[in-house]
Amino acid sequence: MTQCASCGKPLTLEIDSEEEDEYDRDTTASQTVLCNLNNEGGLQEGFDILPILKEESYLKAFPEERRCRAFLEFCAEGDVGAMLDLINGDKDVSMSSNEEGAARPIDVLRYQDPMGSFSTGLHVAVSNGREEIVWLLLFVATSLELHFFPPDFLEAAQTLGATREEQTGKVDIRILEDSSHRTAENLAQQLGGVWESWVRSERLRPIIDGILPVV
Repeated sequence: MTQCASCGKPLTLEIDSEEEDEYDRDTTASQTVLCNLNNEGGLQEGFDILPILKEESYLKAFPEERRCRAFLEFCAEGDVGAMLDLINGDKDVSMSSNEEGAARPIDVLRYQDPMGSFSTGLHVAVSNGREEIVWLLLFVATSLELHFFPPDFLEAAQTLGATREEQTGKVDIRILEDSSHRTAENLAQQLGGVWESWVRSERLRPIIDGILPVV
């Protein structure tokens, strides 16, 4: 359907996406589906509902990724508690899958969003300025040594029940690239600001050939 059933006006409009933000550099033309949305937040005229429709269509086809996208939302919002609940829940499901021979769940820590420039949770946290989430992801999904972490973070992690698993054979999330071939470190370099000290310390740089980041 390309026309509104109520007023008959066209719903789709081709626009040039030259004004994309620093995080998503898609230079191709994009399509919008404009509508007047009236919900608990009030009336929003000219609301582009297409991203929501695309996401729901994708999740209908791949329902197993719904929790992965929820994880990315937690990373963006800085919701440490919700992240840990999801991560710890995945550990329980993984153990049950091993026992019963069922398929393992998707690794949310290393999930790359096909609808969001193949970003990881680490990319999303950096993009949204969530330092506490970045510390948590480095703690649970890298082999960064403990002396690099702030003491107050380690104390909070213990209180909240965050645990580190053996990383042998697992991909270091710091090495994963988005669709623009950027690691989280590359993104931090572009954004600057709060991430300047992170870039200098090389905490976001994966260990290569046994070379550790500097303090």
